[in-house]
Amino acid sequence: MASEKIELTPIGHFRSSQVHPYEAGRQPDAHHANGVIELLAGQNFEQALDGLEGCKKVWVIFTFHRNNHWNPMVLPPRGRSTKIGVFATRSPYRPNPVGMSCVDVVSIDKLKIEVAGADILDGSPILDIKPYVAYADAFPGIEPEWLNEAEKHEVEFSVSAEKALVYLEAKGLENLRGFLQHQLEFEPVNSKKKRVKALSENEFMIAYRTWRGVFTLAEKKITVVRVESGYSEQDLKNPEDTYQDKELHRDFLKQHF
Repeated sequence: MASEKIELTPIGHFRSSQVHPYEAGRQPDAHHANGVIELLAGQNFEQALDGLEGCKKVWVIFTFHRNNHWNPMVLPPRGRSTKIGVFATRSPYRPNPVGMSCVDVVSIDKLKIEVAGADILDGSPILDIKPYVAYADAFPGIEPEWLNEAEKHEVEFSVSAEKALVYLEAKGLENLRGFLQHQLEFEPVNSKKKRVKALSENEFMIAYRTWRGVFTLAEKKITVVRVESGYSEQDLKNPEDTYQDKELHRDFLKQHF
């Protein structure tokens, strides 16, 4: 018997500075940049939005438009060192690439809904929006068994790292701080799950595109001690600029943090 085919039509798209998969984080939280759901015009969605201003949180149903395959077994971002079935995880590599994210409603302007805390990539097709209802949607303390194995670390930034992040954020690099928070909260030195390497016995470096965060680990406390350029001096002399950010790196290296 042939599989039944279901066709869905997007009601809009998500707009955000989160472009790359590693910027979207693992789950919705305050570390993410704000984004905007842009609904399509000419579909009577203005009426469909009536009453949404009274919802503090909504579920956004969307598609993982950057994925073109699925994996039956995946490695969770934390809590396990071995693979587990994709249906037991929130992995985006699913038979049907459908995602769901519970986000905060910031404002509504006609067909644009600004939201906070969304782990959704820019350009993601939006399939539906539903209100978050606490009595039906919240079950405190109920977690997958593998997630209970993960130990959460406190992440803090040194004075130097904080100044560097503020400088870069003012220059448009919005997602580095959130990336460091997400990647270092759980299993911060697991090189199988993230681009991290040891610099010494207690100093490590994690990569974010062309930037690097250097951190230390003491029990369950992570301290990001500094932010560095991932380019060498020779790299910066090369006129090729794949990420269109070498000028920012040159300016960054002139600063004193």
